[in-house]
Amino acid sequence: MTDPELLRERALTALTAARARTSALTHVEDNELTAQHSPLMSPLVWDLAHIGNQEEQWLLRAVAGQDALRPEIDSLYDAFEHPRAARPTLPLLAPAEARRYAADVRSRVLDVLERTPLRGGPLTDAAFAFGMIAQHEQQHDETMLITHQLRGGPAVLTAPEPASATTDGLPAEVLVPGGPFTMGTSTEPWALDNERPAHQRVVAAFHLDTTPVTCGAYLRFIEDGGYRDSRWWEPAGWAMVREHDLAAPLFWRGEGGQWLRRRFGVTEPVPADEPVLHVSWYEADAYARWAGRRLPTEAEWEKAARHDPVSGRSRRYPWGDADPAPAHANLGQRHLRPAPAGAYPEGQSALGVRQLIGDVWEWTSSDFLPYPGFVAFPYREYSEVFFGPGHKVLRGGAFSVDEVACRGTFRNWDLPVRRQIFAGFRTARDAA
Repeated sequence: MTDPELLRERALTALTAARARTSALTHVEDNELTAQHSPLMSPLVWDLAHIGNQEEQWLLRAVAGQDALRPEIDSLYDAFEHPRAARPTLPLLAPAEARRYAADVRSRVLDVLERTPLRGGPLTDAAFAFGMIAQHEQQHDETMLITHQLRGGPAVLTAPEPASATTDGLPAEVLVPGGPFTMGTSTEPWALDNERPAHQRVVAAFHLDTTPVTCGAYLRFIEDGGYRDSRWWEPAGWAMVREHDLAAPLFWRGEGGQWLRRRFGVTEPVPADEPVLHVSWYEADAYARWAGRRLPTEAEWEKAARHDPVSGRSRRYPWGDADPAPAHANLGQRHLRPAPAGAYPEGQSALGVRQLIGDVWEWTSSDFLPYPGFVAFPYREYSEVFFGPGHKVLRGGAFSVDEVACRGTFRNWDLPVRRQIFAGFRTARDAA
């Protein structure tokens, strides 16, 4: 998409959808907004004002050249200046004031969007800054959804159940052929800096699970003593298991001879056919070792998702170049859980791999590193400061991710201990 007016319309749609979701996630009592439901997360009211502050800084100040509306709050909502655990102690905007501030910024932004030429500068070309802010808001919406999962008390969010599915007739794994492919992008208008530039990678042939690993499969690892056997664990992961006495994914508990889980305030039996969720990288890696397999590399994941063996080119998404539709993937918080393994046949890759986009973020074995020719843009703190062996790459997005912040090239990253995020995995093995 290169037509400025179509990009303007796309930006308006993306910003509007993000704000509607933000409003739904913050439609709770004020005491719920200001509470810190977990030291791992910010109070919801911090996220709300932070969304408005980032939008003001980038779209009103950087793009439109306007004076700051509330310069005194910039430091309060600087994610690098204050760790999440300390944010409740800050003099944050009260809920009503935070809402007014975010709404005031948005009304001004819509005027800027309407009159800004979408060419002539790196922030305005192809409406990049507007797309970046829409993605930023949706990423914080996902963060707030994690907070909702961590909070105690009864459910306050609802959504319809995903459609049923089956793996009957599906192969357990797919052979991904070896050879070169194009990784990353230089043409996707709203791709972020760590997705760029497009470059050639060569991947040896390998086998990849057709679907993500399910709760039922993961339960076999648990029942075989996986959390009690150091053989399967990285040393740091085994130390984590011992320190916290881990025995199952986060939010699971054994009771009355069955496994239950808590999901957005509802306790329910663990569904055997659903992709496993809320596992750390260490848990995913340990399962893969126990199963005699391994986690795929990031390059392997992207080749399986994007490579078309007929044309030799890389697609935007597993199913092709069309934007995601409900038939392709479980995205955008349409459901509050992953769909069963085998769902979304219309979204499968050219090689027949399913659910590569949506449902669960998928841990890979790769460290988060820059691509050859990487250039930080528009600020180092988005990607560059996180590069290195401390963070592992996740791919594919989850049910919690909006389509604007999810592509075949999109890269997520987190610490290998993280369990509260909506992460699962699939496994791979070398081709003989």
